[in-house]
Amino acid sequence: MRLLDADGSFAPTPAAERYRGIAEALSDAELEQFYRDMVSIRAFDRQATNLQRQGQLALWPPSWGQEAAQVGSVRAARAQDHLFPSYREHVVARVRGVDPLHILRLMRGLTHGGWDPFDPANGNTHLYTLVLGAQTLHATGLAMGLVFDGKCGTGDPERDEAVIVYYGDGASSQGDVHESMVYAASFNAPEVFFLQNNQWAISVPVSTQSRSPLYRRSAGYGIPSIRIDGNDVLASYVVSKVALDEARAGGGPRAVEAMTYRMGAHTTSDDPTKYRTSAEEQSWVARDPIVRMRAFLESRGASQAFFDDAEAEGQALADDIRVRTTDSATTLDPAQIFANVYSEPHPRIDEQREWLAAYEASFEEGAS
Repeated sequence: MRLLDADGSFAPTPAAERYRGIAEALSDAELEQFYRDMVSIRAFDRQATNLQRQGQLALWPPSWGQEAAQVGSVRAARAQDHLFPSYREHVVARVRGVDPLHILRLMRGLTHGGWDPFDPANGNTHLYTLVLGAQTLHATGLAMGLVFDGKCGTGDPERDEAVIVYYGDGASSQGDVHESMVYAASFNAPEVFFLQNNQWAISVPVSTQSRSPLYRRSAGYGIPSIRIDGNDVLASYVVSKVALDEARAGGGPRAVEAMTYRMGAHTTSDDPTKYRTSAEEQSWVARDPIVRMRAFLESRGASQAFFDDAEAEGQALADDIRVRTTDSATTLDPAQIFANVYSEPHPRIDEQREWLAAYEASFEEGAS
């Protein structure tokens, strides 16, 4: 399903006709916001990669190339919806209100979580999950809770809630994802499974991971599913909007497979030149989501001043995050290891905390 061709022309495929009216109803301001989001997060992503290379971060998972899939889907969510990222949905977190510094603090080893998902300022954005597929279990559990608590399917779209969970093609082979789909389907949970198929699970191509299109896996559980051009921000938006609306209204889980590409490394500890060709990468450069959206906006009369302003906004974000990252604290209080393990005080945790304090004090300098 696609609305925008690689050259930016508005050319809906037959599968897109159902969604065409939603796309055509978008205002210039909304379309331009999609572009701003993508440009800003790419500038942030580039800066974070540079910070890791300079020793400021332990690790960085780039989102370069996947901006359209993420921006379209997150902009389709309502304020009351819950979002469960994996570990490279940087623009999802930012759009929902999470300070990007919290993401870098996590990658810098200065926090065990990143941010408080229950702080209204963070827009119901739950924490990054580095364990492949585990977030789908968390998302399904919360979505089931919405059913039990009568927070979906009431007929009031302003109050009903839904969940969207992000995962990749590699995670789609994990048992956690399949178990999540079993429970989501069984309990008619208001959940959208958003699969970003970026073609590579680290060094394993999707052709090795599955002999059939990945969206068919969710269909096997009775979950309506659709495959979209993940580098088309309009396709991502309209499909995600319909899927979330249907789930929120009591229609049960939905699934989206967004066909995109990880232009950068899996993480900064990876070297993609070891397992993929330059020709493959260049074929996806020609489908860049930002270039595509820019061409579309230009065809609608967007000015050079707008594009200049969007670039400046992205650069300002990158500059700000660099300053605040290098100015932030570089140590983590060891006592934080024991915080938030249990919701209530626990004697075993108290015992372990005391043991660590005594162990640290046993050293000549008072710390190991």
